[in-house]
Amino acid sequence: MSAIRVRAAPLARLGRGLLDLVLPPRCILCRARVEAPGTLCAGCWRGVNFLGEPCCACCGVPFAFDAGPNEAGSESLCAGCLARPPRFDQARSVFAYDDHSRGLVLALKHGDRLQGVPAFGQWLARAGAGLLAEADLAAPVPLHWTRLWRRRYNQSALLAKAACTAWRRRGEPGPILVPDLLIRRRRTPSQGRRTRSQRAENVRGAFRLRRGVDVTGKRVLLFDDVLTSGATVEECARVLRRAGAARVDVLTLARAVRVE
Repeated sequence: MSAIRVRAAPLARLGRGLLDLVLPPRCILCRARVEAPGTLCAGCWRGVNFLGEPCCACCGVPFAFDAGPNEAGSESLCAGCLARPPRFDQARSVFAYDDHSRGLVLALKHGDRLQGVPAFGQWLARAGAGLLAEADLAAPVPLHWTRLWRRRYNQSALLAKAACTAWRRRGEPGPILVPDLLIRRRRTPSQGRRTRSQRAENVRGAFRLRRGVDVTGKRVLLFDDVLTSGATVEECARVLRRAGAARVDVLTLARAVRVE
């Protein structure tokens, strides 16, 4: 068996080299040539605004500076979470959704360009390490069946699978992925160009828990491509909370950013 593996490795490298000669790997954003498939070129990498600390302890919106714990000793929250605490417990995202990164999301969502999904999974596993470590179940925000049939895949489900796979490769047990934990019971119009309140009304009652699933006492991690107003993931969190989930967190590839 070991001899077979030794022979297979050079053959795999040779096959990869021949394929690269015929179809050279391209940057997943600008399509420039890169060294490995499913990666960004140096220029595009520098242009992506990757998110991290300091940020709101709840929604993950970045802070301009680290304010440290508040007077009560708790982690700092943004003005939005203080004024109206979201239904989810914690949200984290890989990068800011802006003019530069928008192409990455749109290529995944509408362009059938899936070669970046393994890299996205690694980025999600890094950005959401704390959430993945604590979650019992992982689930994507679902598409309505008509939209899924038209698009042929749910980009949020692909991201959830890639992130869980990347997490397990670290030797961590990770959450159980349940792709159909939630069902979108009605097709909702696009959330674009709607106010926050309109977005919330648009998705109210749009989701239900899959019949026969028990989430009582479970910690659920929701995956989506972009976090904007949070209306969609909050409605999903509401359904899960009402079904008995102990905690609902959110992990997205991108998020709209307002710096506090």
